[in-house]
Amino acid sequence: MDKKTISRDGTPIAYERYGDGPAVVLVGGAMCTGATLAPLASALSDRFGALTYDRRGRGGSGDTAPFAVAREVEDIAALIEASGGSAALYGISSGGALVLEAAASGLPVGRVAVYETPFAVYEGGGKERREYTERLTELLGQDRHGDAVELFMALAGTPPEMIAGARRSPAWPGMEAIAPTLAYDNAAMGDGLVPRDRLASLTVPVLAVAGGASPEWMREAARTVADTAPDGTYRTLDGQTHMVDPQVLAPLLTEFFSGTTLGG
Repeated sequence: MDKKTISRDGTPIAYERYGDGPAVVLVGGAMCTGATLAPLASALSDRFGALTYDRRGRGGSGDTAPFAVAREVEDIAALIEASGGSAALYGISSGGALVLEAAASGLPVGRVAVYETPFAVYEGGGKERREYTERLTELLGQDRHGDAVELFMALAGTPPEMIAGARRSPAWPGMEAIAPTLAYDNAAMGDGLVPRDRLASLTVPVLAVAGGASPEWMREAARTVADTAPDGTYRTLDGQTHMVDPQVLAPLLTEFFSGTTLGG
């Protein structure tokens, strides 16, 4: 990340721009940095100026206490301002919740796309989120960053053997380093349920996408987002999971952000 902009509270936000077209700000989810979305930004760069960035508390960006979701919305506002004053937004996973909130907050946003924002649409989802919040708060309060990462991975459905392998991997220290930001993603998700009132207030087109090989509840969550937004469209990508292939996703986003009709 060789560029920086300053958010409203003085926090430096590191970002990278790919391409010179209309601005699209790409927002990662939990445990992601700007580098995570670099392949997608590159795939969009022929048509757009795609911005990736390190969310506050990660990579090259700073952090300023106390945290609030509104501060992350201000970070997006600073990136939009740095890219010319208006932009489209894309968010994956909990980053999707953040871009939906940014649009609902009145930022100069033309279109919003989200991929598999994990809102709980299944029975007991709200209770599961409350229990996760309590345990995450406890672990982070005790500086048990590795255990907090493991808790998140378990919530995301990662098998125990994969979690054990991750702990032994060279990437683990970096994951522990940004573990405190798990609280930021959790805050962006609110109570874990679909924020129907906020979505209903949106005045821009919304595209909600899910992978055809993802769990059914993920597709149902995306479908609910599209159905609740006044101008919402739902799409699935055959064969894709939460780890979506940028080369498969990019054509759909290009079509949507170009303002062409998705149809159907």
